[in-house]
Amino acid sequence: MSTAVAPVGEGVDGTSTQASRRTAKGWRLAGKSRKAVLVLHIASVGSWLGIDVVMAVLVFTALGTDDDSTKALCFRALELVAVWPMTISGLTCLTTGVLLAMGSKYGLVKYWWVVLKLTINLLLSTLVLIALRPGVNEMAEQARVQEAGGDAILNAGDMVFPPIVSPTLLMVAVVLSVFKPWGLLRKK
Repeated sequence: MSTAVAPVGEGVDGTSTQASRRTAKGWRLAGKSRKAVLVLHIASVGSWLGIDVVMAVLVFTALGTDDDSTKALCFRALELVAVWPMTISGLTCLTTGVLLAMGSKYGLVKYWWVVLKLTINLLLSTLVLIALRPGVNEMAEQARVQEAGGDAILNAGDMVFPPIVSPTLLMVAVVLSVFKPWGLLRKK
């Protein structure tokens, strides 16, 4: 069994191929693979933003009502729709973002805008688990106590910040993706 090796930039049959040129520079996502990862990346950001909107509706509904049963319902719904769906969206966004960066000319730490997007994603994904999760769980527990007839203080407290900060930072990341400012991290 023989294997044909083509010179860089040239296919086995002597024709020029994009994939052959790219292999000389390192691994690259190309064609349908790149588009599939890009679609998944955009969809994960869209779902993350959507979850933030749902969270904002629930938090501000709870803040805007005097009815304890409505507050309790909002807190219980928040427990279902916020933490784990947001974690999955964040990790999907992180994974696809790393794949897109590593498989393109931009690299993971070559350009300021890519590093900033990576930082935003890591920060928000971490905050979901270490800050949002305990707060949402506490609110849901307050709601369960209130629904069981106990005396509970139903207060959204600091929960107003996540549905404001998260979509703002996600939109900053979207703008960075479109405009790609600041150039290389290190000048050559």
